[in-house]
Amino acid sequence: MALVGKVIRFDEVRGYGFIAPSAGGEDVFVHANDFGERRHEVHPGTRVEYEVEEGDRGLKVATVSILDGPTTRVERPAGEWAPARAAPGDDDGLCDVLSSREFMTEVTELLIERAPTLTAGQISTIRQALTERARAHGWVEA
Repeated sequence: MALVGKVIRFDEVRGYGFIAPSAGGEDVFVHANDFGERRHEVHPGTRVEYEVEEGDRGLKVATVSILDGPTTRVERPAGEWAPARAAPGDDDGLCDVLSSREFMTEVTELLIERAPTLTAGQISTIRQALTERARAHGWVEA
């Protein structure tokens, strides 16, 4: 069954990333080779259609195709967080709250950057635990 999602993280140097399903659920590991000749077009935000299978380390792509043509790429320095910011003069003394998806994306990026030997399954487990803790403290939206 074909699913639709967006690439939320893709490391061209290491040759892998993760797809967030549009319908929600666990992110899916994808390797650069899965995109064949179009691997150079892949970056965060790329819409894809894919099929998934259970791998040794968690969910992974069985087949994948890019839905959109090449799009504009947004570059951020590695490890830079980019949550929404309050408008100038709108500082009520509270910090911004991320959605669960935004929080998990940031955690995924940080784990891949700082601990590249973690498996997709380990990243998923850590991310889920951190998100549950963040929800309990009101750091992310429920």
